[in-house]
Amino acid sequence: MGSCGTWAWRELLVLLSSVWLWVGSAQPTLPGPTHTPRPQLKFRLAGYPRKHNEGRVEVFYNDEWGTICDDDFTLANAHVLCRHLGFVAATGWAHSAKYGKGIGRIWLDNVNCAGGEKSIGDCKHRGWGNSDCSHEEDAGVICKDERIPGFKDSNVIETEQSHVEEVRLRPVVSGARRQLPVMEGIVEVRYKDGWAQICDEGWDSQNSRVVCGMMGFPAEKKVNRNFYKLASKSQTKQKHREDVGSKKRLFTERQQLNYRLHSVSCVGTEVHLSMCTFEFYRGNTSAACRAGMPVVVSCVPGPLFATGNAHKKKQRQQQQGQPRIRLKGGAKVGEGRVEVLKSSEWGTICDDRWNLLSASVVCRELGFGSAKEALTGARMGQGMGPIHMNEVQCLGTEKSLWSCPFKNITQEDCKHTEDAAVRCNIPYMGYENLIRLAGGRTAFEGRVEVKRGSKWGTVCSDGWTTKEAMVACRQLGLGYSLHAVTETWYWDASNVTEMVLSGVKCAGHEMSLSHCQHHGTSLNCRNTGTRFAAGVICSETASDLLLHAPLVQETAYIEDRPLHMLYCAAEENCLSSSARLANWPYGHRRLLRFSSQIHNNGRADFRPKAGRHSWVWHECHRHYHSMDIFTHYDILTPNGTKVAEGHKASFCLEDTECEEDVAKRYECANFGEQGITVGCWDLYRHDIDCQWIDITDVKPGNYILQVVINPNFEVAESDFTNNAMKCNCKYDGHRIWVHSCHIGDALSEEANKRFEQYPGQLNNQIS
Repeated sequence: MGSCGTWAWRELLVLLSSVWLWVGSAQPTLPGPTHTPRPQLKFRLAGYPRKHNEGRVEVFYNDEWGTICDDDFTLANAHVLCRHLGFVAATGWAHSAKYGKGIGRIWLDNVNCAGGEKSIGDCKHRGWGNSDCSHEEDAGVICKDERIPGFKDSNVIETEQSHVEEVRLRPVVSGARRQLPVMEGIVEVRYKDGWAQICDEGWDSQNSRVVCGMMGFPAEKKVNRNFYKLASKSQTKQKHREDVGSKKRLFTERQQLNYRLHSVSCVGTEVHLSMCTFEFYRGNTSAACRAGMPVVVSCVPGPLFATGNAHKKKQRQQQQGQPRIRLKGGAKVGEGRVEVLKSSEWGTICDDRWNLLSASVVCRELGFGSAKEALTGARMGQGMGPIHMNEVQCLGTEKSLWSCPFKNITQEDCKHTEDAAVRCNIPYMGYENLIRLAGGRTAFEGRVEVKRGSKWGTVCSDGWTTKEAMVACRQLGLGYSLHAVTETWYWDASNVTEMVLSGVKCAGHEMSLSHCQHHGTSLNCRNTGTRFAAGVICSETASDLLLHAPLVQETAYIEDRPLHMLYCAAEENCLSSSARLANWPYGHRRLLRFSSQIHNNGRADFRPKAGRHSWVWHECHRHYHSMDIFTHYDILTPNGTKVAEGHKASFCLEDTECEEDVAKRYECANFGEQGITVGCWDLYRHDIDCQWIDITDVKPGNYILQVVINPNFEVAESDFTNNAMKCNCKYDGHRIWVHSCHIGDALSEEANKRFEQYPGQLNNQIS
């Protein structure tokens, strides 16, 4: 039995080993780092406009260039990618195709690196080529401008020699050298640590159009080439002046011309010169451009930047008739949500197929240059009302967006979460060099200091409000105003003690504090010490409140309410002044009641200015007021005379309801935090106290009902022009008919005039 058992075991082992060998040979070999080499990955930075150490990340995999989706993208991912590109680390990353949309495959999605990986392939991801993204989500990186020692540039496909990043117009006329914006001059491109010229052989108006668009101008004009020829001939350093035509003086500070580009050919719709075809001069360029001269371009400014009488006359001619396009909600000039006028009503554009070509048509139509960014996904806040256009597909040559092919919208197609927006190139004005912040904890806050002549000084805080702070933040390039600060003793970290500006009063749209009303050299300030100098806290985002107008119209009615039920309302001044003379508690007051639904369509939560510690408790109604006056309610005659008024304190700012996928954040119960979250709304029902106007003393007639949210601009918003709502009212002494309710800036100028000239309003009697 023993020998049989041994034999059986040997047979079994042989059999098993043969099966193992057969299975092993039948199965594919598992990939391993030593046996199967990975496909070689190459990386490059692409896009526009950008510097050499930033851009859209493109990866070469499986013999094809593609991009990386920004879903779940982190700084750790950027570190790995920057090391691939030869930089020591990343300082940031960009989402939503900031550097333009790529083409081809989206190779990677949901990339999750720890930061120490040697290759992006070692990071977790969905698999090569497995993505649910579009190129509108292409990721970019900003790398630290420090190279890895000894790194070879073999992986960096777009090297310094093959693209153009920075372009400028260098003025050569004496007066133009001091004036901004620069509208005419020699076109120069950044090269190494200096600037180089472009040869004008073959240069045409389409090329000039692209350069002017980059500089922030909507159009180009013909240049007197002979006027500049003299400047290009001499190559020695000397000064030459010549009177030409209108006695303009030509500066010709001689310098060695350094030609970099030639044979530039643009279609005219490009948003950057780097998108045109061109060739570089190689090697010694001393003999370059023998038959030509440096490119000179002259641009036509838009209405906002026009200077001189001739420009202003042309501007007035262009402005006849209301424009059919506008930008809303942007912090800076030349950016915002795109709104178009159709059938006398303003509406938005859906972002399907929205791109730089269409965005550039918008920018040029408004008097700016080409588009810097075509923004999707309501990045400048959501609009209200209709969505007029979808799938806009401009060629880039159109004079108006209405000339571009587009689809009419249906309710199923788009929502306001898909509102399109733009950032346009605007001329450099240098306003940011005339203002600075001192003493703040971050770059976004501090005491405001302005430059008047050659002197820096503070600004008087008398009358310093959110509107003035909005202009200061815009001039600083820091977005929106979060707070206007009138006491800045805790920011006293500067040697500047002299006040140089007082009486500042802004409308809120100005580009610089110097454009606002002020006292000039006749300074007058109640508190002149630095303790009371004006300050700001700026923010990149802001809230934007709008009243839902149809609900007011649907819920308006009259109630005769007994006086004995109005003691709390009287305590909070919610009745007209004549109520004090009434025979309390007998009699009644006639109230116009309605519901208010206030939406936050901005990009930041709306929070009360006062902190919770300073909210006021009202015993009668048993609640806290976080804002003394949150809304004004007025009944106006056609000429604007107020015949009845009401006001609404913020009894409770909270999220009553929210859009789908938006979570409520604010609730008043148990002394909770107050505010309105982005994408939510606060509802004041018609049946709560003070949600009315006391019209007891109003005579029968036709009126305008006006509701204004945040009337004192206590809390910063991205757009105050949409805070008012108006309705037509017809009151016969017993009943009231409220109709034609709309947000204050929702209609065309012509429709607003018709609204205000409602038949029968002029004599204030029922017709």
